[in-house]
Amino acid sequence: MPNQDFLRRLPESDRALRKRDRLQQRLHVDFWLLLLLLTITAGGLVVLFSASDQSLATLKRQGIYFALAYFVMIVVAQVPVHFMRRMAPWAYAVGVVLLVLVVLHGVGAKGAQRWLSLGSFRFQPSEVMKLAMPMTIAAYLGQRHLPPVFKHVFWTLALVAVPTVLIIKQPDLGTSILVAASGLMVLFFAGLSWRYILAAVTVLLASLWPLWHFVLHDYQKKRVLTLLNPEADRLGAGWNIIQSKTAIGSGGVPGKGWLHGTQSHLDFLPEGHTDFIIAVLAEEFGLIGVLVLLALYILVVLRGMLIAVRAQDSFGRLLAASITLTFFVYVFVNIGMVSGLLPVVGVPLPLVSQGGTSIVTLLAGFGILMAIATEPRKVIR
Repeated sequence: MPNQDFLRRLPESDRALRKRDRLQQRLHVDFWLLLLLLTITAGGLVVLFSASDQSLATLKRQGIYFALAYFVMIVVAQVPVHFMRRMAPWAYAVGVVLLVLVVLHGVGAKGAQRWLSLGSFRFQPSEVMKLAMPMTIAAYLGQRHLPPVFKHVFWTLALVAVPTVLIIKQPDLGTSILVAASGLMVLFFAGLSWRYILAAVTVLLASLWPLWHFVLHDYQKKRVLTLLNPEADRLGAGWNIIQSKTAIGSGGVPGKGWLHGTQSHLDFLPEGHTDFIIAVLAEEFGLIGVLVLLALYILVVLRGMLIAVRAQDSFGRLLAASITLTFFVYVFVNIGMVSGLLPVVGVPLPLVSQGGTSIVTLLAGFGILMAIATEPRKVIR
């Protein structure tokens, strides 16, 4: 009978699932998450090859960065979650010290002082805080009664504010937004009361005028004004947004075809291989290509949230949820600024834009997710 055959096969299926789960536990790798990341990476390399004018050197350099980043991800996935919890405050302290050194002795480029130099090696300490921040806040709140009371909210905001202000001074508004978001996401998932959220929104609105006049640099003000009216300076500040929207619209539904984009290949679209790479994708692969990429991103977010739900303690849940939603902020901010819905703040498109340190940091974060997902289950006696 068919039903009897099904019942006979069911235990074998269960054994296969248990075998797969044991393999994941042994390797500390979430196979579904890894498959999604590799799919986006492969597609990103295809788009980057076109966006870089078919530069094999660029493709090779990006491939080396990805190989290093995935190696780091696997290494980080082997780290026990309880060890991450203990080391989080030390990582935060080191990150803050490095940010202070950037302010005092940092290396400048293109009007920004964001790097430290050790001989011929340069690195950006703000990348450290993208991981140290959520780990520290999750460690702090995970040891306390939730939802957090006012005292804990205050100290959490203080921990978020210190590195955020130091990064803004570099200046690097895009990275400061991501670092602040990674810490605030932890606070939100800890069960922050809506009273605090409404109070924060009120304070933010009241701060807009002093922020505009005393905090934002001239080029940052110009970006906001350009967002509101890019046509006011078509050949200057508005050029990037206008050309980006032209590229996105010209692709239509099916796209012009791989390597057949005009805006990027004729150099109308600046930074097509970095911040504005999704405009290249939209022009060559159309609405279909954009929707496929967004679907993959959504699946990554859903997988990350599932890992957060299944985490064994508050630290794991808060950290996994924060890393996942910060990844979503990456995507949202990049697509928003390229399509003219948000000011240009220099946030790359995850796993697609050309980059080095940012890719390693991003995949190290997914390594933390995998460590949480494959953490050995505690036996309750």
